[in-house]
Amino acid sequence: MGKYYVPKSRVRDNRYLVSVKDYSHYHREGYLIVRNLLSKEDIDELYELAEQSRLNSLQLDNQADRDSKDPLKEEFAKATRIHMMSRFSGAAERGMLNPRIVDVTEALVGPDVYALQSMLFLNPPGKGGQGWHQDACYIKTHPDTLIGAWIALEEADEENGCLWVVPGSNHEPIYPPDGVGGGNVHAVDAFEDLNGVQNVSHLDDNVNTLSKVVAKYPPAIPVRLSPGDVLFFHSHLFHRSYPNRTQDRYRRSFVCHYCSARSWVPWDHDGFEGHSGNYRQILVRGNTNLPYAEPAFGTEVYLADGEEESSSVTMMGMDNGMMMPIGTEKGE
Repeated sequence: MGKYYVPKSRVRDNRYLVSVKDYSHYHREGYLIVRNLLSKEDIDELYELAEQSRLNSLQLDNQADRDSKDPLKEEFAKATRIHMMSRFSGAAERGMLNPRIVDVTEALVGPDVYALQSMLFLNPPGKGGQGWHQDACYIKTHPDTLIGAWIALEEADEENGCLWVVPGSNHEPIYPPDGVGGGNVHAVDAFEDLNGVQNVSHLDDNVNTLSKVVAKYPPAIPVRLSPGDVLFFHSHLFHRSYPNRTQDRYRRSFVCHYCSARSWVPWDHDGFEGHSGNYRQILVRGNTNLPYAEPAFGTEVYLADGEEESSSVTMMGMDNGMMMPIGTEKGE
């Protein structure tokens, strides 16, 4: 006997509801921009986190102990990005688990959602930028359900290094790059002509051979965002950014990744034991039969209300020859 599964999260105020039009746009074009998704208070907290991180990076630049073993030192010194701040900052955890972000994610790849990764980008003048790449090349999930959320903390445009995307390229497979380990997204030898690529994420298109696949599409478009706007993008989507070309502006942003909590995740940024890192990923919506972590700083998440009394399902033959499920309550 089977059991009905009714995916439904807890009711709460201020929930964001995704339209069918937006759902279709995301799955057709590979991205969705939601304007003013986050409140000024939400953005202010993340901006303050970014500003404090910038000041810390300046202090590190002036320190004599350049040989420190602090694992964050190199990231701070580059003053471009900091990975996994959600594991040591309550503000970053609240940003990654923001219910409005997860509302959209739940509609696009849910109903059960893991929060996997957070990245804080600073991108000072003259720095930053990443060449053409696909996110699922780096973070693999099986089934393949990864999605990114790019949160603007200040104005992002062509001058200070906004993201560029190739609409529709989400329908491409993940091109296996040389030099990036961790397994494959697709079954090995399942494709006749899925050739490898070199120097993925390199800023120089003459070196990054993924640019040859990008060239098959119409020109990429810039994603201009204001504080509080969020770009949701498919993990197969070709995207990139350029270095900040301004002299007096940063490009602060907060970027997170999520996936279905029914996916096996053979990945974790900080390493894991065993065959998967599922037990390190936060269950932020719905339910799962897989291991998961809870928020380290007590940020509220909106999981399923608890399993209802199970109902068995039997199959009955109909007059037209079809088999139809008939639900019967437990104990009948």
